[in-house]
Amino acid sequence: MQVHEAARAAKEASYQLAALSAEQRNEALRGVQKALRAHAEHIFSENRLDLEAARAEQLAAPLLKRLKFDEAKLRDVLSGLDSLLALPDPLGRTQLARELTPGLNLYRITCPIGVIGVIFESRPDALVQIASLCIKSGNAVLLKGGREALRTNRALFAALEEGARDILPPGWATLLETREDVSDMLAQEGSIDLIIPRGSNAFVKYIMDHTAIPVMGHAEGLCHTYVDAAADTDMAVRVTVDAKTQALAVCNATETLLVHRNIADRFLPPCARALEERGVEIRGDAAVRAIIPCLLATDDDWATEYLDAILSIRIVDSVDEAIAHINRYGSHHTDAIITDDPQARDRFLSGVDSAGVYVNCSTRFADGYRYGFGAEVGISTGKLHARGPVGLEGLCTYKYHLIGSGQTVGDTVTGKIQYTHRDLKP
Repeated sequence: MQVHEAARAAKEASYQLAALSAEQRNEALRGVQKALRAHAEHIFSENRLDLEAARAEQLAAPLLKRLKFDEAKLRDVLSGLDSLLALPDPLGRTQLARELTPGLNLYRITCPIGVIGVIFESRPDALVQIASLCIKSGNAVLLKGGREALRTNRALFAALEEGARDILPPGWATLLETREDVSDMLAQEGSIDLIIPRGSNAFVKYIMDHTAIPVMGHAEGLCHTYVDAAADTDMAVRVTVDAKTQALAVCNATETLLVHRNIADRFLPPCARALEERGVEIRGDAAVRAIIPCLLATDDDWATEYLDAILSIRIVDSVDEAIAHINRYGSHHTDAIITDDPQARDRFLSGVDSAGVYVNCSTRFADGYRYGFGAEVGISTGKLHARGPVGLEGLCTYKYHLIGSGQTVGDTVTGKIQYTHRDLKP
């Protein structure tokens, strides 16, 4: 099927999806769970073939880890589906109820966006997360995964289709596979309502520059942890190590560590030992190199998302200098401060212009599942419609229902009826 045909089919399916009940959509999710379990061995087998091909092409080790879909990944996917099933229906919720005039009531009601086009990286589990969120939120979806995961994505998509068969309308989801499909997708402004690209800033900008469809940008994750002068040293080491090493090739891993000069002598040596035990290469500025042995960081390091066992470290003289560094070099994704100083905490929270601003915890918590969203289609670093981990709420919009009993605007002009604008209980 050509992309334009798939997009038109998705548009037609979206109208039917919007009318399905919450129980029907949940039944489809349960069907997907069942199919994933039934076809687990085939999915694992296809993933092993993808991994073999990726190793032959010398794909970087962190990306290989991202590509792997095994029993542990399947358990995580199934657990995410359980969480999604437990969440309340995001559709048909009354956000506003207002009497305009007696007998004329206005309601703002949540509804699906319609058709979502998602271009995502070589993480097969992302395919299930995205598709399941679209099912729960009543959206049709076009999915374009990474080339490295082609076989795994095909196997997962087949399970999705089987699980949702006879419940969801035909055309509710399509798996796209080629680079040309992406270009064709970007031209379907009459059928696709929203594009969600997951990738680098340059990739997101390319998508925005080549489509008339609204784009919800999920840019790269250049995240920071700032260790303030008033930080607890043990906590700072523990949180920093988790933020960098708990998973490397992920957008919410800390890539740059900022350290206040007054704590650097006490904090850096134990932190460096803990990081080096986990195989992390450290790159520091001159002040850092005067305290611990490491490679010299360059200006390029401050602007690099490594997705690898590399951490750049810079010493700063104040929380304001840390904020300035983050706002200049960061990707507005997720940034954390470690401190026991309420003033430094509040200054950081208000000053850092990121989707997630954390205090005394790891940047790795920036995740839709960890936020209780069930899953996520990505983390939006923009400021319109949705920001941070985009779960069910970010895949919904709203419409206004106006329920009357024969009122006309002419009657308001002549004064026959008066506006009351009285809020009602939703």
